Amino acid sequence: MSKHKILFADDDVEIREVVRILLEGEGYQVEEASDGAEAVAMADDTYDLIILDVMMPGRSGFSACAEIRRKSMVPILFLTARTQDSDKTIGFGAGADDYLAKPFSYTELAARVKAMIRRYHVYRGKPEEKEEEVITVKDLVIHKTWNRVTRGGEEISLTDLEYRILLLLASSRGRIFSVEQIYEGVWEEPFFYSANNTVMVHIRNLRKKLEADPRNPRYVVNVWGKGYRVE
Repeated sequence: MSKHKILFADDDVEIREVVRILLEGEGYQVEEASDGAEAVAMADDTYDLIILDVMMPGRSGFSACAEIRRKSMVPILFLTARTQDSDKTIGFGAGADDYLAKPFSYTELAARVKAMIRRYHVYRGKPEEKEEEVITVKDLVIHKTWNRVTRGGEEISLTDLEYRILLLLASSRGRIFSVEQIYEGVWEEPFFYSANNTVMVHIRNLRKKLEADPRNPRYVVNVWGKGYRVE
């Protein structure tokens, strides 16, 4: 079996070396970029995960993430000392999937990387011998067998987290899911206070892709004070 491939971008040579050694010790193939521009140039769908520092010379991690999202749905993890909620909102808004604060523990980094790559491969998996299973919401079709979403026959490119949020809500149409239930069901880890913002930003990004008018959603709707549902 080929090694899972990770791209890590950070302008600090020592941090790049430490992270590379840690991840290679876990069996991953790690390639390095020294800044955001180099990360954008290198990024493609051959990677299983991209890890970006935020504060890099020239092109920031936020800018690099947004540019990478224009060509790839590979999961992106921010590894950074900037941990304010506003920074996380910007990062998730640019298309990041997760956020890990410096200084980080080896155990936490390894666990986060493993979980993100596992989710990504489940999302991309295409079973060959299963009868197709779909969920239809108005003109939106969720192809569960192939982990694809189409609207009017045209495919909509979603990240694995966006897809998992939509699938969770659509699988129980009409049921109201709290932010806590969405986080624990999709991220598969215990809810914590700042995760509230994480979920809302991912739903906002999902709506931008699904809705003709994200301010007046037809698919994923708010139930004020309670959560979200698919009608």
